Formats: sequence, C-alpha cells, structure tokens
Amino acid sequence: MKDKFQKAWLDASSFIKDQASNIGDSAKEKAYALIHEWMSVFPKLEEYGLEMSSFALSIAISPAVEVEMTGLHEQFTMERIDEILKECKQKPALQSVFTTIKSTYSLYDRMGKPYTDPLILKIRIRISPEIRVYIGLPLIE
Repeated sequence: MKDKFQKAWLDASSFIKDQASNIGDSAKEKAYALIHEWMSVFPKLEEYGLEMSSFALSIAISPAVEVEMTGLHEQFTMERIDEILKECKQKPALQSVFTTIKSTYSLYDRMGKPYTDPLILKIRIRISPEIRVYIGLPLIE
C-alpha cells in the first residue's frame, strides 16, 4: 500500500512540475509577444513629444520591459491629448497611455496646484502592463 501511495505521489508531483513548466513557458511567450507589440509604441510616443530616459529588460518567469519617458507639461494640454486620442483610436496601447495621462492631469487639476516639470511616464510591460504618470520627480519609488 505504501508503495502505491509513493508511486501515486511521484506521478502527481511529476504532473504538477510538467504543468508548471508549461504554464511558465506559456507566460514567457505571452510576455515576449506583448513586449514585441509595445516596441512599436515607443517611437510613436517620442513623435508626440516624450523622450526616453531609461529602458530596462528583466528576465524572469514573466519577462518585463520597463521604460521611463519624460516630457514637458506645456506639450500635453487637454486639447492636445484629445487630438492624440482621436489619432490613435485603432492603437489600444497608445490609447491607454494617453488616457492615463489625461486622467492623471484631471485628478491633479482638482488640487489646484501648478504643474512641476517634468512629466514622467513609466511603462512596465509584462503579462499585465502597467502605466504610471508622474507630475514632477517622485522622491519615493
């Protein structure tokens, strides 16, 4: 009986390891596909007035690319952001970036404070992309 239990345990362990490896490989493939898709977005963001200040690649179970871009607030008035959003209706990645910038400005404007340069855009591309917009330099990361 003990031998049957050990064999069943070993078989289950082997199956779980194989599945974890398959999931890991699938996650890596999805992450790399997403990263390659975003590589065409960064030149467009530069065309709109953002300058890349850093680029990083991390290799792990889920690979990621992290990009920081900076710009000046005067280049991104609400009217200009609305124009850009109309131009990039068929480009979901650009749409999400400029929607996030617009939302950040809208929330910040409610405080009635002046803008502090630079505008900082941080994008982390992984299986679930993350977009952060800073007004001014963040002191705590």
